[in-house]
Amino acid sequence: MSETPIDPHAHHHAHCLPFGAQLLGASGTKPRTRYRFWAPSCTRVDVDIENGPAQGVHAMTPSGNGWFEATVDGGAGTLYRFRLDGEQPVPDPASRFQPQDVHGPSEVIDPRAYRWEHTRWHGRPWEETVLYELHVGTMGGYAGVQKRLLELAALGVTAIELMPLNDFPGKHNWGYDGVLPYAPDSAYGRPEELKALVDAAHGLGLMVFLDVVYNHFGPDGNYLHAYAKPFFREGTHTPWGPAIDFDRSEVSEFFTDNAAYWINEYRIDGLRFDAVHAIDNHAWLRELSDHIRAKVQHGRHVHLVLENEHNSASLLETHFDAQWNDDAHNTLHVLLTGETEGYYHAYEDQPIRRLARVLSEGFVYQGEPSPLHDGAPRGEPSGDLSPTSFVMFLQNHDQVGNRAFGERLRKLTTDDALRAATGLLLLSPQIPLLFMGEEYGSTQPFLFFTDYTGELADAVREGRRREFARFSSFSDEKRRAQIPDPNDVKTFAASSPPVEATHTSAGDDARDRLDWLHFYQTALAVRARLITPRLKHSKALGATVLTHADGADAHALVARWRLGDGETLSIALNLSKDSVPLAEVPDGKVIFETPPRVHEQLDSGSLPPNTFIAWVSGDVGSYAARHDARIASSQQERSE
Repeated sequence: MSETPIDPHAHHHAHCLPFGAQLLGASGTKPRTRYRFWAPSCTRVDVDIENGPAQGVHAMTPSGNGWFEATVDGGAGTLYRFRLDGEQPVPDPASRFQPQDVHGPSEVIDPRAYRWEHTRWHGRPWEETVLYELHVGTMGGYAGVQKRLLELAALGVTAIELMPLNDFPGKHNWGYDGVLPYAPDSAYGRPEELKALVDAAHGLGLMVFLDVVYNHFGPDGNYLHAYAKPFFREGTHTPWGPAIDFDRSEVSEFFTDNAAYWINEYRIDGLRFDAVHAIDNHAWLRELSDHIRAKVQHGRHVHLVLENEHNSASLLETHFDAQWNDDAHNTLHVLLTGETEGYYHAYEDQPIRRLARVLSEGFVYQGEPSPLHDGAPRGEPSGDLSPTSFVMFLQNHDQVGNRAFGERLRKLTTDDALRAATGLLLLSPQIPLLFMGEEYGSTQPFLFFTDYTGELADAVREGRRREFARFSSFSDEKRRAQIPDPNDVKTFAASSPPVEATHTSAGDDARDRLDWLHFYQTALAVRARLITPRLKHSKALGATVLTHADGADAHALVARWRLGDGETLSIALNLSKDSVPLAEVPDGKVIFETPPRVHEQLDSGSLPPNTFIAWVSGDVGSYAARHDARIASSQQERSE
């Protein structure tokens, strides 16, 4: 960590970029901007200023190793592009803002113009994290999300996780087709509106995480091949084209500075790194982590989370806080739905024993052969890691949106079974992640959407439909033709939740939504009071699969963890349709259960179907009182 302490009087924050457009001079002086651009494939580069006192084309000076520089009069609001060898104009790859989308000019931004209000904010410890993943565009942009913060804080989440914001072509996109990683997309609002969202979240005690994509660029708007061919490793291919060359210093710094930029200039509290298995460079990932930690102000809590199909437990030992636990999701999905096609095939064999391993050791695959990888070993041993090294979820943008019709889990299983699994999600020591709307029992689809035109739009639509041809339910071409067109504006609209989520209907539907909301709020309140404060230094004690009377595995288990204060958290889960023998009831006080009062039926020696119960040993009441006092003190400190 950097030894620079948090300054509670610092209302302005900026990350000085070694490339791109950087404002020069002190406040009140004549504004000037330094432009620096890496174009090793070009012999000449000019900066083309499109407005202001220096409007026109200005020659840039070569400074060695493919770099070009120029300092030009003009400040914030200046629109500019780089012109390659006197011809093709391109946006700045480190553009802070693209007011006219990815093919338009870049805008010079004064990062210190925004005045931060919650200057004492230093984040929250990782074990307090309850993530809520959301798509900014579907929720009305930065301002729309800001309006929802109060209800999210009341729900009991402690962090919102924004799907990628980096500039993409068009008005709507998942965000994973971004091409300008420093520019938050203009379709959602201006940079100062994003900062206002982060600032407001901090004022409510909410962390803000950002999903960043460093493994590829989208298919439209990436000009790097035109001026920086060494950015890519020709001959090494990925599903998105030539691999990015992270071993080259200019490339490495482009991404490590991007991470530090979001954390220091936008005060982001955590980053989720998308699909780092596609980067496949552990040395660089460790370097990235070290760079970020060195740039963070002393005293700030900043968290780094991986998505990594390789299950590289070694990266979680020292450099990253956690990994999205796809093994947990996939196993629970098989248990809840019975689906075994696609990547669920790797979890269809003894899924309850796989879930027991998830709860005991984190990953299912820890070096075993994976049928999804042609029988090659997948993963590393993870049993020594803390339970908080794993982010658990039942739904997220991938697992819902990558379905042909974007069905929510509630469409695929029973409500009783879903509540039982949700109890496990919210009260196990692994870090829970919710996907927007699930707290209301939403059945609204979340579909894959883009805003491409022409041949690219046709290719994306038809390519997506071909992807599903291998699934039995989409073997018929007419059925595949019904898959929504990602580029149809109706697809985006169908995925956008109502503005006022709790007031969109009356009668039974409204009561249903509020019942689900109460369920989530209650479980998260129990987690916050009785589990979260004891998660540090917690350790799994194992999980036991329950069996039917004939000895066959039931879809049920009992799991235990030693909490940081020495007390024991125990859970019992039954996702079977029938009652299952339970020879020994865990010790402790029941702190949560679904259905209500189901623990009273345990005297019969069996665990009823679709049941979740959690127990904690020790004096629960006095511990809760101490926790409430600490929370009141923390809130008072924030208000000051």
